[in-house]
Amino acid sequence: MKPGNSLNMRFISVIILLTAAIRTGYPCTSIMVGKNASTDGSVIASHTCDSYDDRTWVTVVPHRMHEPGAVCEIFDRNLKFTASAFELSKAKKLGEIPQVSQTWRYFNTAYPCMNEHQLAIGESTFGGRNELRSEKGLLDCYELVRLMLERATTAREAIKLLDELTAKYGYRDSGECLTIADKKEVWHLEILGSGKNCVGAVWAARRIPDDHIGVVANGSRIRQLDLDDSDMFTASKNVFSLAEEMRWWTPQSGKPFEFCYAYSPESRRSMASRRREWRVFSLLAPSRNFDPNAENFPFSIKPDSLVYARKIMAIFRDTYEGTDFDMTRQILVTDKEGKAVKSPYANPFMPYDMMPLFNINGGWGAKGERCIARWYCTYVTVTQSRDWLPDPIGGLVWLGYDNPAMTAYAPLYCGILDVPDSYKICGRPKFNRECAWWAFNRVADLAQQRWGDMRFDVDSVRIGIEKAAFANQNESENQALALYKSQPDSAAKFLTQAVNEFCNHIVDEYWKLGDHLWSKYTGKF
Repeated sequence: MKPGNSLNMRFISVIILLTAAIRTGYPCTSIMVGKNASTDGSVIASHTCDSYDDRTWVTVVPHRMHEPGAVCEIFDRNLKFTASAFELSKAKKLGEIPQVSQTWRYFNTAYPCMNEHQLAIGESTFGGRNELRSEKGLLDCYELVRLMLERATTAREAIKLLDELTAKYGYRDSGECLTIADKKEVWHLEILGSGKNCVGAVWAARRIPDDHIGVVANGSRIRQLDLDDSDMFTASKNVFSLAEEMRWWTPQSGKPFEFCYAYSPESRRSMASRRREWRVFSLLAPSRNFDPNAENFPFSIKPDSLVYARKIMAIFRDTYEGTDFDMTRQILVTDKEGKAVKSPYANPFMPYDMMPLFNINGGWGAKGERCIARWYCTYVTVTQSRDWLPDPIGGLVWLGYDNPAMTAYAPLYCGILDVPDSYKICGRPKFNRECAWWAFNRVADLAQQRWGDMRFDVDSVRIGIEKAAFANQNESENQALALYKSQPDSAAKFLTQAVNEFCNHIVDEYWKLGDHLWSKYTGKF
């Protein structure tokens, strides 16, 4: 072994172990913006699908009419990383429920994200108490979100439907937060099962005030409930009684009921969640000077200035750089005595999880931390629901594939009829140049090898694409609106063509960018 290789091999070995260690959960981040907190009156929801094995393909599921007596099949959508798992026809069928007379068109991402009425849903898992998860339930989170988008037109309708479906058929998944937005408002809803061998669910929801923003980062955040204020709060009928039954809270204690501490206390102790909450709030309201080590932050806050979609995209690229928690600055190495000491060299790699490997400003908790941008993200969505435009034009999903720090977003209007063929191919089974996701995944994976240098190459392409997307937005929407007033079908075709052309353009640009990175840095990894 050549001199110096020992440290290199040790570092590589630790990275491999680190990568294996973090495959214990798939944290996601969701940011919500009320209509009076956004620059243009949009209601904004979002979702980073941070996972290794969620499917990558996207389709537009059309509006459908159904015959009386038709049934809706329910599947186990927790599909894992195998070649056949991404054929939904091979998913395990769990049962059937009565079909409704019509189902709405929607974008079928891993977690379906928006329907034709501008109803949008994001997601973030918080786990919760294991005692509540029940295999007796029929609906997992994936299927529940699908049914909400197929059958509801507003956030309140979606919440009512969730209550009815889970009470009758049961919820079978772990604790999940759903961020539910329509053209008027956005809600933060948390749901868990109702107990082992039980059919049902326990849930609570709280509305984000119109002039506020909210965040969820894999930690339950709903605390006290004021169910007398039905405009801001709602919950399942068993929200208090189940906690009493399980002895997680009692009125005789004199302490107020707090949903998160009753049903998911462990998630409030997770610094991996709390630090992301702090970072989002500190970026949108720096004047509040929030404590980065606090256990709880306000449920929602008024931002210092109005928020726009590009600001949310920028937050999703964040890696805590410039803060006391900047994990790119120093790493631990081993000295001659075997003692861990700080290296004088900056970490050149894309920030990984803040595990004990990184001793930055006092070190991290036993379970480690993470920043907002994830190198293993499947896709990210930022949705806009806009009530001053017809639904096909007003509903907008900004979709970015793979690592949010490296991606370029494609604008998908909820009125489009189709997406490019390359977006319909799942990239999980193997490398595929016909698959759009691989264009972004290859760039992100290459760039993380010399992230300190390559991110500037990526930005040189990403920023240009982003500027073009927003610069062309008004013109495209005005043309679509003019067509919609007299020829709605022509407007849909126009938007479909415009979106498909732009999607194909950014995919081509990212394939070229990946080739450029290979050429420029050959022999320099």
